[in-house]
Amino acid sequence: MKKEIKFSLVYRDMWQSSGKYMPRVDQLVRIAPEIIKMGCFARVETNGGGFEQINLLFGENPNIAVREWCRPFNEAGIQTHMLDRSLNGLRMSPVPTDVRRLFYKVKKAQGTDITRCFCGLNDPRNIIASIKYAKEAGMIAQATLSITVSEVHNIKYYCHLADQLVAGGADEICLKDMAGIGRPATLGKIVNYIKTKYPNILIQYHGQTGPGFTPASILEVCRNGCDIIDVGMEPLSWGTGHADVIMVQEMLSDAGFKVPEIDMAAYMRARALTQEFMDDFLGYFIPESNRRLQSLLIASGLPGGMMGSLMNDLKDNLSSVNKSLVKKGQAEITIDELLIKLFDEVAYVWPRVGYPPLVTPFSQYVKNLAMFNLMQLTKGKERWTMIADNIWDMILGKAGKLPGDVDPVIKALAKEQGREFYTGDPQDLYPDKLDFFKKEMVEKGWDAGQDDEELFELAMHPEQYRAFKSGKAKADFEIELAAAKAKKKNCKEGAQIEPQSVQVEVNGEKFIVNIGFSDTTAPNAPKVEDVKPAAAPKGEVQEVVAPLEGKFYLTNSSAETAVQIGDVIAKGDLLCYIESMKTYNAISSDKAGKVIEIGFANGDSVQEDDVLFKLQ
Repeated sequence: MKKEIKFSLVYRDMWQSSGKYMPRVDQLVRIAPEIIKMGCFARVETNGGGFEQINLLFGENPNIAVREWCRPFNEAGIQTHMLDRSLNGLRMSPVPTDVRRLFYKVKKAQGTDITRCFCGLNDPRNIIASIKYAKEAGMIAQATLSITVSEVHNIKYYCHLADQLVAGGADEICLKDMAGIGRPATLGKIVNYIKTKYPNILIQYHGQTGPGFTPASILEVCRNGCDIIDVGMEPLSWGTGHADVIMVQEMLSDAGFKVPEIDMAAYMRARALTQEFMDDFLGYFIPESNRRLQSLLIASGLPGGMMGSLMNDLKDNLSSVNKSLVKKGQAEITIDELLIKLFDEVAYVWPRVGYPPLVTPFSQYVKNLAMFNLMQLTKGKERWTMIADNIWDMILGKAGKLPGDVDPVIKALAKEQGREFYTGDPQDLYPDKLDFFKKEMVEKGWDAGQDDEELFELAMHPEQYRAFKSGKAKADFEIELAAAKAKKKNCKEGAQIEPQSVQVEVNGEKFIVNIGFSDTTAPNAPKVEDVKPAAAPKGEVQEVVAPLEGKFYLTNSSAETAVQIGDVIAKGDLLCYIESMKTYNAISSDKAGKVIEIGFANGDSVQEDDVLFKLQ
């Protein structure tokens, strides 16, 4: 009898792996019926990871999006699944226990059947807690092996981890080959071990296609007992995304497996809708390089899910690096040259910070640390002189146990800065917080929402949710989109970059925003022009400038007190944070004085060398 293989469509992840944004809820609702009519999917991915933050970023309520996206699949009897980051929930930083418990209750109520729990460090303590909370909420708990390749990540390592997760109550196991660098034969042996020892445990394989191993890996895991394969579809399959369902179906059918048929008329309609969404606005944020297979990714091991944001970030990083090179009288470099430098630096950094599997958030942390090193070296400074607090938390064990050892140089730096390594359960460091957010909702007159889903959203993504509620997120997105459209329109051969204006609406009030670019060949990120000149202060004024580009925040948590005008600052005092490349980078003052001006508001975009504070 032929072994049956089922397919799961990772539709939203296709977008995250390709670019910065993903479809709006109205677009998702339009394409859902065609996905159902294709008739080949047993499962569809409906939520996870950074999806909800992306909804908030373009001013859309993520709870409505998840409910509306799940509903048609629930009604059609197709299972829905989501990806969650265990200790980190749906964000980059650890989540309190009470928020984690509410997370699964909310997602189950919204229509999500299965949660794929993974830990970026493969720490079973983090995953097993999520298994427990998910099953309490009535969800199927699929535990995950985050696949990478290193001297410590061998077959024995993953088989032992699978044993721990099954013992911890996992209903299913997923091999999450997030960078697509898992070697086919090795993956097959891991699946064979799990299926032989636990024949009733369903196994699902998720592989990004970036380096090119994935078709061989799919065939190998299926031959060894895998049950479900995650797939993509045109026009967003391949590249840094996922293998196309048509190819996978044909390959497995030829190999003798029982696979579902595809309604090609529905496939073509879904394909056309996806292209329509790209043409509408999503394509402006999909770098062309992400549509290609890249064997260069084998060495760096960076996952497909972050390549979309990486290539967008790299444009800003290139501007900063070239600015430093020009100051030193050196030639500028291209984005391809910077990418190679980054991959080389990732290979240097990764073993020195303990071989964390390169999956969210730790893939971003390793990549960011590598980029910060490059930027500092370009400025004539040393490596390791810019390490964000959440990267330190990873290094110190506050997010879980690292698979490898931390380099002695970094250990010495931690000691010099008074930082201590932690070996306890990471969850113990993050106390319950729901009461704090309940109080905030009452004070602001916000509705906690059906099944407390709005309370959950505030607790999971505080800063993004506040920006969403105020209208700032929507306004910022409209500015960003207008700039992207203007750039595409003007950046044709021989065209001149002209300043653009866009009308945005915030809480019913309309504003005209001017968008300027730094030169006529390579526009920077859009910047809202401030037409209100500040009063000239008396006495000597010192400026604290941004060391990198990103989003400005005065605090990183509710436990911190924001710096205010009139505060007296000592050299070395923490002033603010710049969120760049998904990490919050603490900005300390290199001067002493009294704060007489704060240049930006929470959530504002800043460029390198922008004046953040004026001290007197």
